[in-house]
Amino acid sequence: MSDLPEPTAPDFDIEIDQNPYLPAGGREMHAIVTVRATGPRVRAPADAAEVVIVDTSGSMSYSGKIAAARKAAAAALGELRDGVRFAVVAGANEPRMIYPPDERLTRMDAGSRKAALAAVKKLEAAGGTAIGSWLRLAGRLLAEQGAIRHAILLTDGKNQHESAAQLDQALKECEGGFTCDAFGVGTDWEVAELRKISSALLGTFLDVSHPDDLQAHFREMAGRAMDKTVGDVALRVWTPQNATIRFLKQMEPVVEDLTDRRAVSGPQTGDYPIGAWGDEDRDYHLCVEVQPGDVGRQMRAAWVRLVVPDPDGGERLVGPANVLAEWTDDEAKSTRISRRVAHHTGQSELAEAVQSGLEARRRGDEETATARLGRAVVLARQVGNRQISELLEQVVDIVDEESGTVRLKRDVDKAAEMSLDTRSVRTVRTGGRRPPSTGS
Repeated sequence: MSDLPEPTAPDFDIEIDQNPYLPAGGREMHAIVTVRATGPRVRAPADAAEVVIVDTSGSMSYSGKIAAARKAAAAALGELRDGVRFAVVAGANEPRMIYPPDERLTRMDAGSRKAALAAVKKLEAAGGTAIGSWLRLAGRLLAEQGAIRHAILLTDGKNQHESAAQLDQALKECEGGFTCDAFGVGTDWEVAELRKISSALLGTFLDVSHPDDLQAHFREMAGRAMDKTVGDVALRVWTPQNATIRFLKQMEPVVEDLTDRRAVSGPQTGDYPIGAWGDEDRDYHLCVEVQPGDVGRQMRAAWVRLVVPDPDGGERLVGPANVLAEWTDDEAKSTRISRRVAHHTGQSELAEAVQSGLEARRRGDEETATARLGRAVVLARQVGNRQISELLEQVVDIVDEESGTVRLKRDVDKAAEMSLDTRSVRTVRTGGRRPPSTGS
């Protein structure tokens, strides 16, 4: 691998996009908060840590999955920079250290890379699936390991060998300790489980129908982790007395509701975790409910700052950026909707329509499924999400795209349905600089 320069922390800035005007009596103010991090595109510092978790349950022995997993793990190891601490874990009924053989991380160098590659070639499939125990081990390995703490998780099945409560408890213990991106290979895993895992651990998840595609996805995901240069960034949001944050959602690269992740950080102030950052930008949809004011009155409905950790253990604040509210009796002003607010509102509704439509279809409620998936067809067209439009066509016959008139297909490929469910939260941008790829 090349001798890459040590990175410097990226420069951050915040931008607010909104229509500040509310009608008389209006309460809800919507704004898009864009966070940008700019800096040299270099690999992560040596204090980064990575754990690769490979499902080695018995079902991985079918359809060439374990052989593909070996190649995928090797591809991820090939992306790790010298000096990064790392480990490879095999997951079954209980997790098992593959490399190093004892429960610890080791530094990546020429010798450890060669030994780790040899170890992953010996991965064999046997046993069951207990994902919570795998994550707990990753949490122990990654505890207090530096700025960038990341795991890649692969599974091909449901979490059958521990209870839902056990998985929930494991996620609670791991939350805030590291980020985790997950892959489900084949069609026997549960979308809801991986969504819950990636949401709790501020990561993403992706369906991989064909095992041969795992290698490229692992390489990309590990490369993305190595591009992060600062971890544990937070959005700090202040609101005035008698104002309430209705929601705060990450909108790019995926829809993720952060509302319940708030940690009180001061009077009328809360911090929302937004994970690790490299050279990228993301959008957040903030909705604040304020007390109505007199026509002509202007107020600050919220201010937003970034809390960015410093290498010396301190933190720096970026901002604030103000969200304003002004009451008017000018209908032209109060009814104007920010283009970006409208776009992201549509994308959030699209994700909900797809997920609720598919859930209704699974439980046999064809009327609700038809209505919700028809609405998804309309929304996908409006926000320009071509990938979701194409996936919807594999689940419904579209009679009229503009009105959302559809018929449910009787025979739907399971992989296509899972892909639509998985990718429903993946959004398209309104323009501007794109972040690093998130897999597609």
